[in-house]
Amino acid sequence: MYISSTPDPTLPPHMLILSVSSHSGLDENRLSPIPKRAKPTYLAVDRENQIIGYVVPIFREFATGLSGTQESRVRDTAAYMARRDMFTSGLEMERSEQISRKEVMRESAERISQNKREHFKRMNEDSLMHAPEFVIKPRSHTVWEKQCVRLHCTVSGWPDPRVVWYKNNVAVDPLANPGKYKVESRYNVHSLEINRCDFDDTAQYRVSAMNSKGELSAFASVVVKSRFHRGKLMSSFQHPALTLLSPASSAEGPVSEYGITFQTHIVDKFGVSFGREGETMSLGCTVVIYPALHRYQPEVQWYRDDVLLSPSKWHHMHWSGDRATLTFTHLNKEDEGLYTLRVTTKSGYETYSAYVFVRDADAEVEGAPGAPLDVRCLDANKDYIIVTWKQPAVDGGNSILGYFVDRCEIGTTHWIQCNDTPVKFARFPVTGLVEGRSYIFRVRAVNKSGMSHPSRVSEPVAAMDPADRARMRGTSAPWTGQIIVTEEEPAEGVVPGQPLELQVTEATKNYVVLSWKPPGEKGLEGVMYYVEKCVSGTDSWQRVNTEIPVKSPRFALFDLAEGKSYRFRVRCCNSAGVGEPSDPTEATTVGDKLDIPSAPGKVVPTRNTDTSVVVSWEASRDAKELIGYYIEGSIVGSQVWEPCNNKPVNATRFICHGLITGEKYVFRVRAVNAAGLSQFSQESEPVEVKAAIGSGLFSVISASPAPPYGITVLECVRDSMVLAWKQPTFIGGADITGYFVDYREIIDGVPGKWHEANIKAVSERAYRVSDLKENRKYQFQVRAANMAGVGIPSLPSDTFLCEEWTIAVPGPPHDLQIRDVRNDSLVLLWKPPVYQGRNPVNGYYVDIKEADAPEEAWRGVNNKATETTYIKIQNLKEGESYVFRVRAQNKAGVGKTSDVTEPVPALTKPGTKEIVVDVDDNGVISLNFECGDLIPDSKFVWSKNYEEITDPSRLTIETKGNKSKAVFNTPAEEDIGIYSCLVTHTDGASASYTLSEEELKRLLEISHDHKFPIIPLKSELAVELLEKGRVRFWLQAEKMSANGKVDYVFNDNVLSQGEKYKMNFDKNTGVIEMIMESLTPADEGTFTFQLQDGKATNQSSLVLIGEVFKGLQKESEFQRKEWFRKQGPHFIEYLSYEVTPECCVILKCKVGNMKKETSALWYKDGHQIKADEHLGFTEGVLKLEIAQITTKDSGVYEVVLKDDRGKDTSTLNLTNQSFKDLMNEVFSFIANSSTPLKITSTDEGIRLYTFVSYYNDLLQVTWHYKDSAIAFSDRIKSGVVGEQLWLQIKEPTEKDMGKYAIEFNDGKGGLRRSVELSGQAFDDAFAEFKRLNVLEIKNVFMVIIKVNYDVLSGRARVAGGLPDVVTIQEGKALNLTCNISGDPVPEVTWLKNDREITSDDHCILKFESGKFASFTITGVNTSDSGKYSILVKNKYGTESGDFTVSVFIPEDVGGAKSQNKVSSSSGKGCGLKVT
Repeated sequence: MYISSTPDPTLPPHMLILSVSSHSGLDENRLSPIPKRAKPTYLAVDRENQIIGYVVPIFREFATGLSGTQESRVRDTAAYMARRDMFTSGLEMERSEQISRKEVMRESAERISQNKREHFKRMNEDSLMHAPEFVIKPRSHTVWEKQCVRLHCTVSGWPDPRVVWYKNNVAVDPLANPGKYKVESRYNVHSLEINRCDFDDTAQYRVSAMNSKGELSAFASVVVKSRFHRGKLMSSFQHPALTLLSPASSAEGPVSEYGITFQTHIVDKFGVSFGREGETMSLGCTVVIYPALHRYQPEVQWYRDDVLLSPSKWHHMHWSGDRATLTFTHLNKEDEGLYTLRVTTKSGYETYSAYVFVRDADAEVEGAPGAPLDVRCLDANKDYIIVTWKQPAVDGGNSILGYFVDRCEIGTTHWIQCNDTPVKFARFPVTGLVEGRSYIFRVRAVNKSGMSHPSRVSEPVAAMDPADRARMRGTSAPWTGQIIVTEEEPAEGVVPGQPLELQVTEATKNYVVLSWKPPGEKGLEGVMYYVEKCVSGTDSWQRVNTEIPVKSPRFALFDLAEGKSYRFRVRCCNSAGVGEPSDPTEATTVGDKLDIPSAPGKVVPTRNTDTSVVVSWEASRDAKELIGYYIEGSIVGSQVWEPCNNKPVNATRFICHGLITGEKYVFRVRAVNAAGLSQFSQESEPVEVKAAIGSGLFSVISASPAPPYGITVLECVRDSMVLAWKQPTFIGGADITGYFVDYREIIDGVPGKWHEANIKAVSERAYRVSDLKENRKYQFQVRAANMAGVGIPSLPSDTFLCEEWTIAVPGPPHDLQIRDVRNDSLVLLWKPPVYQGRNPVNGYYVDIKEADAPEEAWRGVNNKATETTYIKIQNLKEGESYVFRVRAQNKAGVGKTSDVTEPVPALTKPGTKEIVVDVDDNGVISLNFECGDLIPDSKFVWSKNYEEITDPSRLTIETKGNKSKAVFNTPAEEDIGIYSCLVTHTDGASASYTLSEEELKRLLEISHDHKFPIIPLKSELAVELLEKGRVRFWLQAEKMSANGKVDYVFNDNVLSQGEKYKMNFDKNTGVIEMIMESLTPADEGTFTFQLQDGKATNQSSLVLIGEVFKGLQKESEFQRKEWFRKQGPHFIEYLSYEVTPECCVILKCKVGNMKKETSALWYKDGHQIKADEHLGFTEGVLKLEIAQITTKDSGVYEVVLKDDRGKDTSTLNLTNQSFKDLMNEVFSFIANSSTPLKITSTDEGIRLYTFVSYYNDLLQVTWHYKDSAIAFSDRIKSGVVGEQLWLQIKEPTEKDMGKYAIEFNDGKGGLRRSVELSGQAFDDAFAEFKRLNVLEIKNVFMVIIKVNYDVLSGRARVAGGLPDVVTIQEGKALNLTCNISGDPVPEVTWLKNDREITSDDHCILKFESGKFASFTITGVNTSDSGKYSILVKNKYGTESGDFTVSVFIPEDVGGAKSQNKVSSSSGKGCGLKVT
């Protein structure tokens, strides 16, 4: 319904002309554009054709032919209410209200005048049954925007009627719109409360009462008015039921007031703001009003969360004529919210809104919680005041232990703490107040780190009864137009009766609040009350307020024992005495009745702007007295959570501002009520903070589902069509909750307007669209919805003709689904066709083809029609993608094909599990399925023959974590079938298991064996040897009870405990053992352990005869001897050798059980080589080191350990083959240390050479030329210089070109180093040889001719001072100096092993005065050993000097002497070192 009016300033108010039009249906302007049409003229003119207003005809259907009852109903409709409230004078409105009150009073009088017996018969529940009847019907209301409205009625009937409220014939669901609707039913009075009304709430409401005797409905209308809505807003928010346009706005824009139209613009706006507690903040906007009138003042208003603000000490408002400012003098968290500036003129209003966030002030103590907020006083009377507050969002990192409440009397500055111990419940009754005085309160939170800042103080409240407070304010009842005079007989001195309706209104572990109604007698003097308590189960009543009775009909009790149950009752008293007690309450257990809310559900973040994210979540389930939600955000990976709001929000959607652009955030939410804060929800998926494409609207769209697609027709009759569609490819941030279908008619190819086919979302992907016209063409579109909202519609479908199908064959199957996809198979499911044809469907055919194959490639899967709606398709090609379709058949033939499925690749996804059948120890048969890709919303869905199992009589489903189990209750033939399990919210995780008749029989046999089991054994009877050669026979049972027993049998004779046999049975582990000290020939035979546990038995035997017994007996004796050997010093690891990378040979052995007196003697070939009577064995290892091994070191080595406890010997034979194996290992180290084969030239020819780290005379090498061993001659020779192995080719020719190699023989595979002497390498070497050869010839002649000249010319020379060999002890300093001569001064270079060295801290090289070269090593070590050279060079020649440095360790010298080793001048020799 649309109501519009244009007032004429010259007409009085009662001459305004009302225009009313009606419209019902869909919001068409929102769905599709409509063609422009000629605008109808609704102008009211007088006789001179002068325009005096607008006219639209009033409802014709209601204008005539109405009965009196119908006229009354019409008068209560929305149109009548709007006309009465908006276009009548105040006098007429008052008269109308008086008439309405008279009608109510008359109806009430008529009801009271009925016969009492008939009246009680109708109202008494125990009387005869009768249909519902409205004693008081709901009344229509007209309210302003943002106000609340309450519809209520009184209904009688027996049995008690069930009452349901409807809005425009759609049931009102308070749970679907939390906080919007509140439905209550008490004592046959039923009410519907609508909070914060807006335009969408303008509708016709119906209340339906129904019981077994019948159903009755009553109607009422609600009209929501707004004075300043613009026409453009109305056009964008049209409601299908009713929309109002106020006189200040119309569909054409602002309406002129006295010839002036004001245009208002808000510029220089404030943005989203962030402040901190205690700071000041100002919000301001510049307002431009055109035209600008000097004395015209617009109305400027500020709102917080749609609540009008008034000036106070917390916020000041200022209007300068062009700028509106709101200033916060002291920010508190209560100030957080959405702030709106509204500027109102005669032509309408403009608004602007932005959010203000208030963060906690820095805590005085690190880790202390944030301050509580929103402290309020409830239920104030002279005995107590209940103080409530909201918990802070920040707990400082530790749980809040509780809260302290402080009070301060008005007129003082002294704060007094009201509770000694912190209270966790966010509500506390404060007692000990002085009657008549006013107080303010504040609250502080505390955790283990410290105390928070105090909250903002509450509003002042007086400690007095409400009646006294009202009397002091001097308020009076509103004038009703009637004066009623009654007469009452005085009743002084009458003892009051019982209080009524005593109940526990609030119960926590700290206090209990009682409330009741005064006694029903009239004329009593001032009544007071005594409260009594009694522990449940006893009859001992104790008066609580013994000294002073209370005046108000409510009372708070403290000091009750937590966990105990109490009953309460109240007595009235006055000067005449104390009355009878009220009926006692039910037993009340002292404790918090209000539970902490459950954690909110799934959290879905969506992009919004560069600094904000929209966060949506599922509301907490079954939350009572919910205050709101706190949201926290964290940068991914930081593990630091920051609050997004410090004031609880009531909605399930919030925009989190102040985020860092480009960062990824996760969010979590928790709910809060007076009992405390819930657990956090699960963390959301990460979302990157950046602006959503297409502004903020896209952020909602991106969280809502993508459009469905593939709309097809399953059935068509005269006036309806059944549609099917495919699920969206993207479901958004949450599960799809339903679908909405729109349709439009196509006339001559021109599409019409879209209409909604269903108001309530449908969960299935098929829907019948009704109320269509036969032989008309239609298009359809579908939208999917989830928690984030309704997605964008699908593309319009093909055009379908609405005509009744008359074909004989069936329609197409639909809703094809793919399950159990594997490399070579899959399962295809479908739903039967909606249109059956002339005969019922009796089978289906399935077609298949490759996804990229042409239409001609379709081929049948089954040659014979299948009667089931599923089929397993096998023999697929791995990795190939396929598509499928299904056809149904009946007696008339095969029908239409279904839609083609999406391409499906035949691939088994990684981690896919199969259903596993299991039979447990109790014989229970179960099917088990595991899935590793679960998310929190995933569910296991079990099916039999691909129909979901809902009957628990055959199967019991158990799910824990990522595993689910289907347990057969009583397996039988009726359980035969195909069982499948599908995991939702995964990438198609599913599996199937076929329970055939044979498989069921096999499982039942296994189950029978498990129900009557023998004692299971983890291991059969076995034998093992213990230390000291003892023999242990043992087995382990799976499980045995405490009553289990064992018989030990040998050769059919029962053994008993004694010296020879030691028996033990550990019933915790199931280990049964028998130990014998030794075996004798008499113990050869069969050993048996016989087990018995109740009725279950088992036995295990071990046969020890023949060679098996002899081997065990021999090993037992050996172990026995070994045990005795190890009682003294002994070898843990016998003597062995090890070759080091330096080619040293170390003989070693590991010993144990040594002591200070133990001696270790080394022998070689029977001769002692080292003796030490006082060895210290820190690591328990003896070593003998052979530094440079030769053939002289071959022999038999022996180590002898002995002391007073015994003796042990270990021998190592290093002769013959053993010595060869040792040397081969040495040679292998030498070979591996060799450098790559290199080429150099000399004056005699070409030399090939390699270096090794150590050279041994026994090393065998072979030189090869073109893979053949070289036969040496005078022209081709090989040799060794130090650690250099070389091959010299004299006078080389081109015939010497080719591949050369040196092969090291280590007795195994050997090692070969090779080099290619050909091509450029040969040419370079040959050219160098020629050059050196010519120089050598010249040098010979020059030596002869210019000997004397060289001496005189100053050729570079080493004059002397260097020894040939230097032997020095490790750690000493070495300093060598030599004389250098030559003119010009030569260049000096030092070499080690033919490699240049430079001066450093360890090796200091000096050349002083051009004459003296020094070589100094500050502290020599073994690595300094080697061949050193000094090379001097000037333009007249080059000369070098060589010397060898040998570093020894002091022990080496001793070892050498003990072995009679003598060092030769070549440095060769061997030394022995004993460790």
